[in-house]
Amino acid sequence: MTPPYMSTRRKLLRVGVAATLLPQPLLAQVRQSPERSLAVPLQPDGYTFALSPDVSRTPVRYRNRYGIEIAGDLYRSKSFNSAHKHSALVVGPPHGGIKEQGGGIYAQEMAKRGFVALAFDPSYNGESGGSPRNITSPELFAEDFSAGVDFLGTLPEVARDRIGAIGICGSGGFLLSQAAVDIRIRAVATTSMYDISRMLRNGWEDSATEADRRGTLNSLAAQRWADVDHGRPQLQPTFPDKMPSGGLDPITQEFFDYYVADRGRHPRSIGGFTLTSGMSHINFGQLRHIADIAPRRILLVTGDQAHSRFFTETVHKQAPQHSELVVVSGARHIDLYDRVDLIPFDKFTAFFKEQLS
Repeated sequence: MTPPYMSTRRKLLRVGVAATLLPQPLLAQVRQSPERSLAVPLQPDGYTFALSPDVSRTPVRYRNRYGIEIAGDLYRSKSFNSAHKHSALVVGPPHGGIKEQGGGIYAQEMAKRGFVALAFDPSYNGESGGSPRNITSPELFAEDFSAGVDFLGTLPEVARDRIGAIGICGSGGFLLSQAAVDIRIRAVATTSMYDISRMLRNGWEDSATEADRRGTLNSLAAQRWADVDHGRPQLQPTFPDKMPSGGLDPITQEFFDYYVADRGRHPRSIGGFTLTSGMSHINFGQLRHIADIAPRRILLVTGDQAHSRFFTETVHKQAPQHSELVVVSGARHIDLYDRVDLIPFDKFTAFFKEQLS
């Protein structure tokens, strides 16, 4: 069923990052790279990737400033010397993703390179606390990065003045929002960044009209009453149990290639949030105050075939003097979740070593 808060004049796409509106002409413009399925079945330990023999992974729990318990995994190199102070990174997953997917891959790879790295589940999602489940919130998801900094700063092996962060997909937008006010985040990197609140307020590529937005708010108000009457919040449609045989538009197909196929499928990454979560995103709107991150540096990574590329390019235009744009050849949006052969980890390493020195 089409959710009531979306315009009926545009095609509704159900994707892992959000319920996204994409005008029909854009569908023909989306470029697809050849299929490069990783097709790795869920590991016995519940992760979508194998743990490197060079890295240790420790489950951790801590609370954000709202009192919500956050579930995380701490990654460290097995050659790690606890007698020294180390640089550390907080790694946020894609919007709708969890620590057992792309966030864990980034944390593991950066741990191999000498960083203490924390991958986490956002509030209300994955193994983190919070009820009702599967809320998405621009404030809470941004706060979760600061909570990660709090936790890392309690570790005796971490230098408090050498903590940075990486945000994947929607987490990239939430990280940019939080870094503008939390100066303890000493360096910022995003990959395949999505500005979720901009999209839900303005529509895909800012195509929504004021009438669309008013209609959305009217429908959200009706949905809140429906939630009150049913005693629970209504979720967006979640990912199907198996890949559809066809008929998907290119962007939905891309997300299904990751979240529904073996490549990234996980039972706690369901692809749906509470419908009324849209209110907070619409109120928050497009990322603001990017300039406040300066003089700290921002590394912006996207793919030359990423449908989300325009979000990253917008931020780069807003911060031309203190951001660096890296466009990865041959990479779609989801390829920068887990394609370790494409993700520029050497670039991430050089960036954080310089900025956290």
